Amino acid sequence: MSKHNHTVYDFLLLGFPQINGINAVIVFLLILVAYIMILVLNSMIIVLVSTRPQLFSPVYFFLQKLSINEIVLVTVIIPNMLRVIWLEGATISIMCCIAQTYLSVALGCSECHLLTVMSYDRYLAICNPLRYSTIMNIKRQHSLVIYCWVFDFLVTQITLNFLCQLQFCGPNVIDHFFCDLGPFIELACSSTYALQLEIFIFAVPVIIIPFILVVISYICVFTTILGITSKTGRKKTFSTCSSHLSVVTMYYGTLIAVYLVPPSGNSLTINKVIALLYIVVPPLFNPIIYSLKNQEMRVVMGKLLSIN
Repeated sequence: MSKHNHTVYDFLLLGFPQINGINAVIVFLLILVAYIMILVLNSMIIVLVSTRPQLFSPVYFFLQKLSINEIVLVTVIIPNMLRVIWLEGATISIMCCIAQTYLSVALGCSECHLLTVMSYDRYLAICNPLRYSTIMNIKRQHSLVIYCWVFDFLVTQITLNFLCQLQFCGPNVIDHFFCDLGPFIELACSSTYALQLEIFIFAVPVIIIPFILVVISYICVFTTILGITSKTGRKKTFSTCSSHLSVVTMYYGTLIAVYLVPPSGNSLTINKVIALLYIVVPPLFNPIIYSLKNQEMRVVMGKLLSIN
């Protein structure tokens, strides 16, 4: 598509142009229900961890912050996505598109770091239990969470500055359901070299290093678990980290899948579907996984349901 010499003030998000009519309504309702469930389940985690003494421990403290991060992340994307699907395509201003890109990237990076902190917490609890309460004290917990959010929002601020300097004077159609970073910067008619270089450089501390630290943490955890002679002891110890391991696997699995699918030709639709799964599935299933796999959470949920 040729670029035209005029200033672009807004973009057209296509959503899923292959889906229309009753199918679009079905997709709209499914995503709406998923969004409501994400809000309800994660809000329940936040309230329970804040009010139930049984859950006053580091693992649930970090889980609560992960739920807060996920509520904000899906709220940045899904409401406007529903509008795009319902209208079968909708416009969004450049400033709103930049804001959505910035927030989605920053919150996605924060999720990576929060999951890494949770891996570190499980490493300490299993591999260094005698010093666990001393190392993972209240001050350390708050410091780690503040680091996750402040660092990622400050780093992404650099990306935001580059985005604000881009000029758009050609096509204004984004074949996606939200302002994802890749499809967005492809439409710029000014140079994006500095921005792409910045993204490449900061992917190391923001994504690659956290992933490596998660892997190292679980290698140490599994080594410690295999060293336990009792089968019952191994099973009990593994149960303390199985929930987080499931969440990490699901999150990084969908994240990697998004970037392994080449964004060209007919794979654009597949890429959008995988991106949708990446946005919806982890926030929806994280609280369910923790509620089912953690005994303390099951007990608290059981008491709550029995009261109601």
